[in-house]
Amino acid sequence: MGRPSFRGRRRWEPRTRVNDHIRVREVRVVGANGTQIGVMQTREAIALAKKHGLDLVEIAANARPPVCKICDFGKFKYEESKKKKENKKSAHVNKTKEIQLRPRCEQHDFDFKLARAIDFLCQDMKVKIYLRFRGRENAHKELGFDAVQRFLDELKLYGKADTKPRLAGRGINVLIQPLSKRDRAANPRANSDEERASLEDESHDDKGVDTASEDDLNNAFENLEVPAEEKKS
Repeated sequence: MGRPSFRGRRRWEPRTRVNDHIRVREVRVVGANGTQIGVMQTREAIALAKKHGLDLVEIAANARPPVCKICDFGKFKYEESKKKKENKKSAHVNKTKEIQLRPRCEQHDFDFKLARAIDFLCQDMKVKIYLRFRGRENAHKELGFDAVQRFLDELKLYGKADTKPRLAGRGINVLIQPLSKRDRAANPRANSDEERASLEDESHDDKGVDTASEDDLNNAFENLEVPAEEKKS
């Protein structure tokens, strides 16, 4: 049996290129303090970074020439990871999730939807409760109001309704705002879910920690001042 052929396989490279992984001939260099050093030969820029005990990190690969920053790569990865987690948290803010109910809801279905609503509220999301009447259910709207009120009563420790439940078209709806973290009860499913979520976050962070966000790269490039000589060329 012959040896496997590795011809044609691409060599692995980190998503954010650093030091010797930067293979272009020249780069535009930003100093550790944010000052613009200018366009340099890549090998000279790497030597300059190493002279200060730092790394040359590519932050805008699509620029011409690519933009690199002299910094501590370990600290750079940490800041990017921290920023990604903050963006992930802020993505939940002002987000609204909808829970649909029925006038006659089985207990297991009610409990499942209640747990989902608690999860959303404990993640600082708003929850919209919507109950729709169908057919003969329209003749017994009091059952719908009772079901919604029962649901709201179960959520008192986690959120507060903006208004009383009200009819809207063929159903009842009400919006629940999450209580502040200090005022609301702990999520009863937090212990099991937190372990799973932490593992998911770690796996996501490992995949994305080496990549600067697109907005950051664009901002970094837009803020650079191109010397007058290069503009003419």
